[in-house]
Amino acid sequence: MEILSHNFAPCCRVADTRWNSNSKDLNSRQAKLLGGKRSRVLLVRIHKRVQCASLSAQSHLGPNHSGTNSIVKSSKALQSSTNADLKVFSGSHNGYVIGGEEDARSISEEGESEANVLIPGLPDESNSECGAPLSSCFWEWKPKLTVHYEKAGCENVGSQPVLFLPGFGVGSFHYEKQLKDLGRDYRVWALDFLGQGRSLPFEDPAPQYQGENDPEGKEIVWGFGEETEPWASQLVYSIDLWRDQVQYFVEEVIGEPVYVVGNSLGGFVALYFAASNPHLVKGVTLLNATPFWGFLPNPVRSPRLARIFPWAGTFPLPSNVRKLTELVWQKISDPRSIAEVLKQVYADHSTNVDKVFSRILETAEHPAAAASFASIMFAPQGQLSFNEALSGCRKNNIPVCLMYGKEDPWVKPVWGLQVKRQVPEAPYYEISPAGHCPHDEVPEVVNYLLRGWIKNLESQGSVALPLLDDLDTIQHTAVKDLEFVREGTKRSVEVRFIGSTSLLWNGISSFIGSHVGKLKLKSRS
Repeated sequence: MEILSHNFAPCCRVADTRWNSNSKDLNSRQAKLLGGKRSRVLLVRIHKRVQCASLSAQSHLGPNHSGTNSIVKSSKALQSSTNADLKVFSGSHNGYVIGGEEDARSISEEGESEANVLIPGLPDESNSECGAPLSSCFWEWKPKLTVHYEKAGCENVGSQPVLFLPGFGVGSFHYEKQLKDLGRDYRVWALDFLGQGRSLPFEDPAPQYQGENDPEGKEIVWGFGEETEPWASQLVYSIDLWRDQVQYFVEEVIGEPVYVVGNSLGGFVALYFAASNPHLVKGVTLLNATPFWGFLPNPVRSPRLARIFPWAGTFPLPSNVRKLTELVWQKISDPRSIAEVLKQVYADHSTNVDKVFSRILETAEHPAAAASFASIMFAPQGQLSFNEALSGCRKNNIPVCLMYGKEDPWVKPVWGLQVKRQVPEAPYYEISPAGHCPHDEVPEVVNYLLRGWIKNLESQGSVALPLLDDLDTIQHTAVKDLEFVREGTKRSVEVRFIGSTSLLWNGISSFIGSHVGKLKLKSRS
């Protein structure tokens, strides 16, 4: 296969490219956030910190310096808009209610979109703009357990490594739009979890005897035999297995700490992996992450309770489970069922999902798919819950970024807001219209936000977070319309940002730092 090479000017966000700009007081754009006592994160008198910062700038540059005056004016403007304490609460969004919070109310939609921001589109191959070339690879983790993954951007020596983890039922192919685009700037990988995608086994873990073959000559389904092959004797497709798979992949294939991005199930695994291996993680981005996985108790965490259940996803499958799996699998693997699920999870039905559909169908036709599905469904829970993994990441100071499609019918925005409540310093971006898979539905927006977040972390805050590029937009809740061109047509997506005290202060520090740096250069010249 010929590998295409190309020269590419790194794609960067276009700051301050706006239309219909409105200069209204910040108070008119603040969302009204209400909720329970536990969930409150007070933004207490931020203007005092701004005053201190402006005084520091005065002492360095002199009280009569023109640049200092602009900083002081900005700090006074911010002070006037923050006389009342700003608060972040958990609550519901768009009418979704958080269970157990009697006083939870909806987050107001009154924030106004101040401006439209033009962001880069995806590589336009019809216009001779090539994305990063992809490589499909296999890595043998253990005997007979081979992991499929795709990679791009390996020639970007010294750039940041980014690993993408897929949701349930899909695979690395679901991140093609990220690999082709972000692979022009970073080194990127996407893998298939064992038991899914192209990481299904190459051999039958529990072969059927010849006498068990269907007399009508139908294809034999793998994993439905009475005895397990030695290599699969302890095999169960659990979230603990996937956590370990990611750990060894990072250690043996990537070889350095990574930014890990996960959608749905992949978000849970990303968080679980990060909490268990903080030394291997630079940051975690959650894309509509599922907040729970598994139904049966974990044998390490609850050994007595786990013993009540005689089977927990291992091979061979019990006869009653085989019969149930045959019935269920026949229904869910039907092309019409797959098409219906995709229709549910994509908010914009004009999105082309032909490739996603064909790859899911290809996986469903694998002889090991049905038994792997049964193992996944009956596998035990992880040793850490979602909230415990989240707490572990915060304890170890692992940066977290939240991106949630607003129209997701499964992981509704309320789940993202609960994560935001537990990790208030994490930037929260709510994207609309977008469903359960925003990275595939609006990849331009997700790629833009992810690039900006990584740049913010790598610059230690000197580069502002996306949508917080100046003091005018540093507020508790910001709403922007992001515009991009796709296939010759201009599109617009609304993104709502919810920040925190630390994010506001980081933004202010970035603003002051950038102005002080410019003034130093001017004074030297």
